[in-house]
Amino acid sequence: MSNAQAPTRTAAFEARLKKRYAAERRFKAIGLSAIIFSMIVLLFLLATMTINGIGGFQRAELRVDIDFPDMGLSLPPGELDHNDAIQRLGNQGLRDVVQFSAEQTLGAEGAEHVNGEAWRLVAEEIYADPRILQSEASFWLPTSEDLASAYAGDGQLPLQPLAEDLAERDLLADNFDVGFLARADATDPQLVGIWGALKGSILTMIVTLLLAFPVGVLAALYLEEYAPKNRWTDIIEVSINNLAAVPSIIFGLLGMAVFLAIFPSMRSAPLIGGMTLALMTMPVIVISGRNAIKAVPPSIRDGALAVGASPVQVVFHHVLPLALPGILTGTIIGMARALGETAPLLLIGMRAFVATPPSGFTDNATVLPMQIFLWSDEIDRGFVERTSAAIIVLLIFLLLMNGLAIYLRNRFEKKW
Repeated sequence: MSNAQAPTRTAAFEARLKKRYAAERRFKAIGLSAIIFSMIVLLFLLATMTINGIGGFQRAELRVDIDFPDMGLSLPPGELDHNDAIQRLGNQGLRDVVQFSAEQTLGAEGAEHVNGEAWRLVAEEIYADPRILQSEASFWLPTSEDLASAYAGDGQLPLQPLAEDLAERDLLADNFDVGFLARADATDPQLVGIWGALKGSILTMIVTLLLAFPVGVLAALYLEEYAPKNRWTDIIEVSINNLAAVPSIIFGLLGMAVFLAIFPSMRSAPLIGGMTLALMTMPVIVISGRNAIKAVPPSIRDGALAVGASPVQVVFHHVLPLALPGILTGTIIGMARALGETAPLLLIGMRAFVATPPSGFTDNATVLPMQIFLWSDEIDRGFVERTSAAIIVLLIFLLLMNGLAIYLRNRFEKKW
């Protein structure tokens, strides 16, 4: 019997080892390429939205000087204390005062391009500070869309010399439009705002959270802690998993058939939108909740039972608090998905033109994705920048929600 041993690193072994290392290097290169490609696409998206959307937070405005004492505009004491104070100012002739002062400041040709609703902005400033009526003041008022386009280098060529002349005299400029974040929808791109849609989204998300979170968490607790392991439980689990992958428009059809049949007068209300989105978000919360509950070590349950806790106390005093970070993370990710949904809300009528922010859950409202969809369909070029600005607001909202999910996960995460 020979004592010689076969060499460990034969040529065939070296070839297999070299092939395996090469496969590992290819896998790392493919993974790194995927990450770089994703980052490039994300940066391209953010850069495009930022470049196009920065202009949406600005608007072309004309400077109008108004000498209120010379105009003879005065109001009796207490006149501005009423809810319809702005309309009362209009009845006192503020519209004519603004038009006359515009002609004095800008000339007749320039005054024609002061936006027809500009007097309301003057009225709002008077309402905020009535002392303005006792002095001369300058106001930056929105222009007509034609002059705004000419100032941007687009639109009507005959208006461009006028725009250049007014700009050289510091009477026309692009200013940051604070009201874009405080106004609602309008037919004029110079007067539109995002607050109405943003408030509609917030109200809809509140209804969605109040319905989907407790029902989803309780369903996850029952299925994971109490449900018997039989065929019916398996059918329910498979159904929930399939519901999470159902296209969102199907939930819109369900909401239209069920909720609008029960509440026919609340079409396009945040209440109906929230209930429809809750149906879509609930399966996501159930699945994430079950995974979080399953991740709690059995020793926690055994320890609690060993010291005399009842099964209900084990679940609500020990298991649920430890699983809550994972449940909250899944919930917020599900809510972020619901915030960006358009199709189900399209079917229940939330694409309506709503010029006033909703004051409650049953008022007519629209939401941010739907507002973006409506503006992107407008042929007026002024809406292009406004659409990009609205997308930036939506992305910031989504980033904040995802950031909150990451914070909650890191803040309350337990490691065993």
